[in-house]
Amino acid sequence: MKVLAISGYKPYELGIFKNDHPSVLFLKAAIKKSLIPMIDEGLEWVLISGQLGVELWAAEVVFELKMEFPNLKLALITPFLDQQASWKENNQEWYESVLAQADFIDSVTKKGYEKPWQFRLKNQFFIEKSEGLLLLYDQERDGSPKYLYEMALEYQKKHLYPIELITFYDLQMIVEEEQMKLADF
Repeated sequence: MKVLAISGYKPYELGIFKNDHPSVLFLKAAIKKSLIPMIDEGLEWVLISGQLGVELWAAEVVFELKMEFPNLKLALITPFLDQQASWKENNQEWYESVLAQADFIDSVTKKGYEKPWQFRLKNQFFIEKSEGLLLLYDQERDGSPKYLYEMALEYQKKHLYPIELITFYDLQMIVEEEQMKLADF
């Protein structure tokens, strides 16, 4: 797999309202744990749309991993132009810092937000342009990743398209692993 799409919940869907929330470290650890074996097997590009939450945290993980794996690249392809226009200032700054470090930036539709179809088009684009999906999503807990997940499952019926989910159980295992590491000190 050379190109992997990553997505998942938005921060408010996880009850996270600040970027320095302790849970963010565990979410990033889970993303990193999934990415490293893929990089070892030839992953070159991570594809995100720049959504707040899992996608921008994944971008930060990619930037960290670039120190060790300089061939890893990040593509940020938004569903429409200026998606951050209505975001709070601190979120716009976070987004801009990710944009500044991305290796490729573009938009699926070359216009501002019009209607929800732009999100559906973005999901379809991501699935067709990637060779697999890493999704922080738990079927027990509804949320925005559901739409991408359902579209990926449909696509998977006719194409080889691996979908790796990071569930809340996986996150609990990460929390326990990290706590064990701290206990060893």
